[in-house]
Amino acid sequence: MEAIKIGDRLVGPDQPPFIIAEMSGNHNQSLDRAMELVQAASEAGVHALKLQTASPDGLTLNVDSPEFLIDDPSSPWHGRNLYQLYKEAVTPWEWHKPIFERCHELGLTVFSSPFEPSAIDLLEELDAPCYKIASFELVDLPLIRKAAATGKPLIMSTGMASVSDIHDAVEAAKGEGNHNLILLKCTSSYPATAGDANIATIPHLREMFGLQVGLSDHTLGIGVPCAAAALGATVIEKHFTLRRSDGGVDASFSLEPHEFSALVEESERAWASVGSVVYGGAEIEKKSLKFRRSLYIAKSVKQGDVLTEENLRIVRPGYGLAPKNIDVLLGRKVNRDLAAGTAMKWEFIG
Repeated sequence: MEAIKIGDRLVGPDQPPFIIAEMSGNHNQSLDRAMELVQAASEAGVHALKLQTASPDGLTLNVDSPEFLIDDPSSPWHGRNLYQLYKEAVTPWEWHKPIFERCHELGLTVFSSPFEPSAIDLLEELDAPCYKIASFELVDLPLIRKAAATGKPLIMSTGMASVSDIHDAVEAAKGEGNHNLILLKCTSSYPATAGDANIATIPHLREMFGLQVGLSDHTLGIGVPCAAAALGATVIEKHFTLRRSDGGVDASFSLEPHEFSALVEESERAWASVGSVVYGGAEIEKKSLKFRRSLYIAKSVKQGDVLTEENLRIVRPGYGLAPKNIDVLLGRKVNRDLAAGTAMKWEFIG
């Protein structure tokens, strides 16, 4: 599976996971806070910062009927009107240019999730290096086609999606000649529990579609994304905030800077740990073989003495005969004097 270049970084199975900090609405409608998030993301060592480019009118309708209210009591947005929630959460479009410029100054890759066709036009003006399609937009095939037609890498989240939904989205992108596609396993619940993450889907998705697969994660902590890295996730996306205690539309399931630093480090460690199937000791273990148990003369013996459990023992280090030979050796006579601490050899018998 070939690597895909996003910004100045290669993304693929032979590279550590590509870590994306999702700003979302955690700027709390303050450009100064947004800039603080950019700085904090850079210092945390993430590989990319992601925005959301949307408008309330591009996302929904400004009506108050029950269908446009969030009625899930477990949701952090329970009781909210969709239009008013999105009005609070969106990143003002005029902020995009200064945010992009600051990321470039810091050497931090920056891109966005477009939620309407005109968002792609704006992001093209800013020369975004790739696009991310959110789970709720995976069924918006015209939006996918327009993003794919730019020729830039396309990352698509698959929360709630059936195999048919994913197939349609992939084919829509490929129909525009774009094969630089990455799918993200996602559980569209906010927050999601680890038990609902079902990251066993990651290798299955990869095999089914022949594409790189990563994780868009809404669980708490970094355990799930690190496990995903061990299952081959090439991309990990998490929401990012300065302090959860500051509040905000996504704050409750977002990571703070020190947690993102740990995610970068530990996900790379998880990726590196997978390695390959090895038996008989890895190369690095060979120097430890000498500390394994083997057969040694435990008490000095004279020529003609019989080997017993008292004068022949299984001990460390490992320079003597393998312990499995002890039953063959007990009761046999030695052909020379042997001092205690002598590593047992076949040549000492007979």
